[in-house]
Amino acid sequence: MNSKCCCTGWSLVAGLAASVLALPTLAAALTLNEALRLAENDAPSLSAQDAKIQAASSAAIPAGELPDPKLLLGVQNYPIGGPERWSINQDFMTMQMVGVRQEMPNSDKRKARVEVADAAVDRATAERQVERLKVRQSAALAWISSYFVERKDALFQDFYQENRLLNDTVRAQIAGGRAQPADAVAPRQEAARLAEQQDDLSRQRAQARAALKRWIGPAANDRPEGRLPEWPVEASGYAHKLQHHPELAAFAPMTREAQAKVREAEAEKQSDWSWELDYQHRDRQFGDMVSVQLSWDLPLFPGSRQNPRIAAKHAELRQIEAERETLLREHTQQLEEQLADSERLKRAVRRGQESLVPLAREKVALSMASYRAGKGDLIAVVAARRELIETRLKLVDVEEQQALSSARLYYTYGEPTQ
Repeated sequence: MNSKCCCTGWSLVAGLAASVLALPTLAAALTLNEALRLAENDAPSLSAQDAKIQAASSAAIPAGELPDPKLLLGVQNYPIGGPERWSINQDFMTMQMVGVRQEMPNSDKRKARVEVADAAVDRATAERQVERLKVRQSAALAWISSYFVERKDALFQDFYQENRLLNDTVRAQIAGGRAQPADAVAPRQEAARLAEQQDDLSRQRAQARAALKRWIGPAANDRPEGRLPEWPVEASGYAHKLQHHPELAAFAPMTREAQAKVREAEAEKQSDWSWELDYQHRDRQFGDMVSVQLSWDLPLFPGSRQNPRIAAKHAELRQIEAERETLLREHTQQLEEQLADSERLKRAVRRGQESLVPLAREKVALSMASYRAGKGDLIAVVAARRELIETRLKLVDVEEQQALSSARLYYTYGEPTQ
């Protein structure tokens, strides 16, 4: 009785241990959503953009503030000749002075500086969104490449099983006197070629994981699993969203910043002013004094000073507008090319699934039937099998290209922005 209980207890412990050991395997599955989450959390480029936003936000705080006041200390009317020379308190005009001066930039200039700083914050935020798009797209493409490497690798289990069946068939044919002994080499040659292809697949796996590791770190070593999302390719929707692409949207704050810099340069034509308050101390026999003075800038030569700066800022604004138009045309071209390529790949996948692979299977079946009946040779069977293997691998390649194309379109033009 006790022995039975003991056995039952050990069985329970063993079952729990097996469950615990199975947990890492479950945790090792890497879905696309998990890869995207890790990429956003771990990307150094996004951390750099966050720091840039923080820097711009901090710099915007004092943008419209007055300059720091200046403390003035000095001695006025210090005698260097006459009977009171070198004396600081004998001459009634000699004074020890302490004062404060405050520069007062004109209001238009201060307003323009605030606008420049605010636009810089918006620009940094827009650039962060552009970088987020690049990170998510790059991580998704790397995950897809790794995912399809595993899809290809899974096909080799079928290839090897079919190779073993071919080997059994050839041996049976030789034993029945319907084939030559040399035919026994063909299945082994095919198995060797399969192993060679699988070795190349191992290289592709290492490359794909290295590309993914750039974005998500060591988690790239986990096996990519799950299903590919459905990315509907909507030409009209993508064309509409093209105008709101993050890279193009970033030009809005860039333009505002450039316009504010133009206004700041134009404000240089207006006079800045300053005020100064001084207290002058003299010897007891003389009275102390207080002085107040105001000063103004005199922009008397705008042709050689302010106007060239204004022209430079206008040129920078035109440069930004032209760069935006250039980028818009570039994205328009890319979108049209990608949409055309997406349609081509969609047709290629359908053709492979509905025509090329079934026909290749049929050809193998017919060749094998002829060989078993003693009416065909092994060369035709091996050639047909080789064609089927290449067709199935090519179909996976085309499916991968279609997934990559759809992902590029979605993460560039279709994904909602934050």
